[in-house]
Amino acid sequence: MHSARSVRRSLLAKALGRAALTWTLAMGLCAPVFGQADPAPVGTSAPAFNPRITPEVLVVRSAAPAVVYVVAQRPTLAGWDLLGKPRTELRPVTGSGVVVDKAGFIVTNYHILGSDSRSITVSFDPEIDPRTYPAELVSYVASEDLALLKIRGERDFPVVHRGTSSDLMIGERVIAIGNPYKQRLSVSAGIISGLHRNVEIGSGLAKRVFTDLIQTDASINPGNSGGPLLNVLGELIGINCAVNESAQNMGFAIPVDRVEEVLRDHLFAPSAARAWLGFEVDSADRFRICEVVPESPAALAGLMQGERLVQIQGLAIETEADYRAARLPLLPNLPVIVRVQDEAGATRELLLRGWDKADGILFQRAGMTVESFAAGTLGGPYQRVRVTKVAQDGPASRLGLSPGDVLDALRVRGAAQVWSVASASQLASWVANLAPGTELELEILRDDDRDQRLSRDELYRGALVLR
Repeated sequence: MHSARSVRRSLLAKALGRAALTWTLAMGLCAPVFGQADPAPVGTSAPAFNPRITPEVLVVRSAAPAVVYVVAQRPTLAGWDLLGKPRTELRPVTGSGVVVDKAGFIVTNYHILGSDSRSITVSFDPEIDPRTYPAELVSYVASEDLALLKIRGERDFPVVHRGTSSDLMIGERVIAIGNPYKQRLSVSAGIISGLHRNVEIGSGLAKRVFTDLIQTDASINPGNSGGPLLNVLGELIGINCAVNESAQNMGFAIPVDRVEEVLRDHLFAPSAARAWLGFEVDSADRFRICEVVPESPAALAGLMQGERLVQIQGLAIETEADYRAARLPLLPNLPVIVRVQDEAGATRELLLRGWDKADGILFQRAGMTVESFAAGTLGGPYQRVRVTKVAQDGPASRLGLSPGDVLDALRVRGAAQVWSVASASQLASWVANLAPGTELELEILRDDDRDQRLSRDELYRGALVLR
């Protein structure tokens, strides 16, 4: 029994082989997916043939309502003040996204938003919906350059139909929709130029290596990032992510099958929420608390291992979907009320205030939190991170680190590459991908003479073992 999708592909192949019937078959093929063709003129018994209504037109009609314009206000270094401290200002970064769940969940590229966005708004094609919606960054996987947004809205939103990238063909016709250079709802068409491409983007700790990308000659420009790459059936086959600026018409997209994996395993996973609470649950054992990180928000609130999670913010937790729906929207530094139940059946409520996810990752893995810091050595200011908190019995404490220490450089033991980091999110993204037991060799600057300046005479070295 052929699937409906494979039957449609067979019909399309046959249509391409019969020039006289090309448009008739295209219209008949697309009608069940994108709606019926234009009505026949009065007095006729068959639909009028309109060669202007191509498969590309039908794809845009179907998918455009689910494509959004994303604007993120992000702090950008604007210079240095007289004391050598960094001066920042908010500047808009724009891109595209696509709705993947009718509740208002949007997939886009992480590099548009980063982890430091102050505010995010999304808007649809003004002819479809003229409103501008505030949105929250729910979760992200920086290494995959994918992020999940949630619109603040009280209605069902249009959703793109997701296809598969497992059967893509070189030469297959594709359509890209996005907002390049702030040009709203811009459409380009082309073919799949290559498959399984490996691309390097960025440098240093910010460098990301993408594998197995789709290459297309459909025009993809800055602002297209995060938007959909679609096949002629109107199905999402990729998320546009990069362009080779030194070449012409060489764009790349993350295959939709990979996007689906990241959605399932990471972006929609409760652990991907921006707020870090410091506890883990065993969903197979009725959401029993199986780990509480010492000195974490959960530990400070008095949460006990062995208790069962009953509610988050008044939402009952009975299924994985319940836990996901309650856990994902939680934001850092905002109060969270959880209800737990002990072995005897008695319940109690606790008030937690989550940390930023980057702080949580570093505290759990390295036993410390950090903040950006303008170090004033080597003839001028430069950006590093400074330790703000050290866990009592963690890797940082065992190394002897203290609040105020500046991480000047680090590397994995045995590796040749030496790194410097400028933000907590940058360090956390790197640490999160290292295995437990990894040794990090650190160079630390400590203001021993308390003159508020750092020199090479105040340099220390040591090794920190990640847990």
